[in-house]
Amino acid sequence: MRILFLVQGEGRGHLTQAISLAQILQSAGHEVIEAIVDVAEGRPVPTFFSEQFPTPITIVAGPALVYSPKTNELQPYQTFLRNSRHYPKIRKSFGLIRDIIDQKKPDVIINFFQLLGGLTYALYRPKVPMICIAHQYLAFHPNFTFPKGNFFDRQIFKLVTRLNAIGATEVLALSFDQQSDVPAENLRIVPPLLRREVTERTPTTEDYLLAYTTQPGLSRQIEAAHRQRPDVPIHCFHSGVTEPDQPFDATLTYHKIDGKRYLDIMQHCRAIVTTAGFESVCEAMYWGKPALLIPQPNHFEQACNALDAQRVGAGVAADTFDLNLLMDYLPKHDPQVNERFRQWYGQGYYLFLNAVNRVAAEAKKTHTSRFSWSALTRRLRLH
Repeated sequence: MRILFLVQGEGRGHLTQAISLAQILQSAGHEVIEAIVDVAEGRPVPTFFSEQFPTPITIVAGPALVYSPKTNELQPYQTFLRNSRHYPKIRKSFGLIRDIIDQKKPDVIINFFQLLGGLTYALYRPKVPMICIAHQYLAFHPNFTFPKGNFFDRQIFKLVTRLNAIGATEVLALSFDQQSDVPAENLRIVPPLLRREVTERTPTTEDYLLAYTTQPGLSRQIEAAHRQRPDVPIHCFHSGVTEPDQPFDATLTYHKIDGKRYLDIMQHCRAIVTTAGFESVCEAMYWGKPALLIPQPNHFEQACNALDAQRVGAGVAADTFDLNLLMDYLPKHDPQVNERFRQWYGQGYYLFLNAVNRVAAEAKKTHTSRFSWSALTRRLRLH
């Protein structure tokens, strides 16, 4: 079967998931023919993806999130303005995606939370069946817990999530644990996608923490936390570091973002400190590493991730980089949480292959796209 990927290029989570699923599909004899990755101007595709993804990559102009350089907060209004100014370039990407679909003639398209993919299906209605995969789709599960308050942020988050899935034949929500499917939302719950490089390694525990932040400015908070607990060694990765190893002092070292080096350090750390990205927490859970989860300021999606991870026992959610919270939590961490997670993850290989085969078989049976304007209207409902 010929499969085309659409991948959101913001952050590392969706890119890592695409690598993982490509490994699964290729091991089962399927052909991943190409990945279309959307990136914002000035933000190239991370090196780890271009080096590890097994087939050609096409870059298209996409939207970007805007953060405050002073507070590191996500700025929704500035994000809207920035993407409005760049809309003419982004609009051309819809046609490029449609043309590639027409030229490559894939049997199935898999969309890793790429907004351009959903909007391309809204505009051009390709007849190729599409599967949408992301942790964000858990927002439509009746048992999902949202942060208290933030009604407006919640509705915007759900709207954007629905727009990503326009035209989807099937929606797969990545989850920390096994939950019931939601047929009314065309939603199936599946395990996380982890790279082979994670599952083939054996973790050990040494006396240091791994920190990963999505924004360089958050290093100031890492340093403040470090000054409170200088006895706790920390290895920290963020995008502002240009050297492989950049010591801050005897017990804090910064590292340039490097996929392999990151896994090397995580494999042997005692615990992780992270801004509640889904993929990093999943890797830590697989290796039995508890987490301190600090959502990016004003980042509603990460606030959801932190609560969800705390719910399943992955670690402790916090508003600030307070190492005392993590150190107090470590003796209480239940290792059975990680064992259950690994068992759940083990079901993913067949669940993902079954989804691809099921969608392709349904498409052959009907010979028509399952997209309809009535389906679009139904999926844009807010609950």
